[in-house]
Amino acid sequence: MGDSRAAAKTAAENDVVDLLLRQHAAIRDLFDEVRNAPADQREEPFRRLVRLLAVHETAEEEMVHPYVSRRIEGAGAMVDDRLAEENEAKHMLTQLDRMGPANPKFMQNLDILRVAVLEHARAEERYEFPQLRAMTTDAERHVMAVAVRMAESMAPTHPHAGLESAVDNLLMGPPLAIMDRVRDAIRKVTKKDT
Repeated sequence: MGDSRAAAKTAAENDVVDLLLRQHAAIRDLFDEVRNAPADQREEPFRRLVRLLAVHETAEEEMVHPYVSRRIEGAGAMVDDRLAEENEAKHMLTQLDRMGPANPKFMQNLDILRVAVLEHARAEERYEFPQLRAMTTDAERHVMAVAVRMAESMAPTHPHAGLESAVDNLLMGPPLAIMDRVRDAIRKVTKKDT
């Protein structure tokens, strides 16, 4: 059983569409985990959700959306819609991140973000990903999966609204990623001391 799961994971990591679909499932699961956690235990799953959303969207903005825009005729408007959704979600996630899970309005705002993010994911899965799969070869999708994982390794770990273009992400992403990772480390050390 473990071998078949490992093989499925490896296959998903070799195809950008499968990789992104797997991440969408992980995002859905993390929303549920945060939602179902007792109030005093929401912080850790929420931090994982913030990080996954931040790196996932950055990688899509740097690698996937520009490729789709160039490769698929007439896809510009579709990609613009996805970028607008990502910008809106980053604003909401930034507010939640600042607010923190202890805030009385946290769960209400989390639910609003959840709906927006899941609608965005469904739009990608329904419109963008099928076209990406149809218009690319297995080799191209493999290279894109590698590029997405590389982009994620250098992506900011917190949302930065207004950086939805590939150029902005490539210019500002690495310095923001360093600052985010320092902030994450400080938060982790401070949390251990309390």
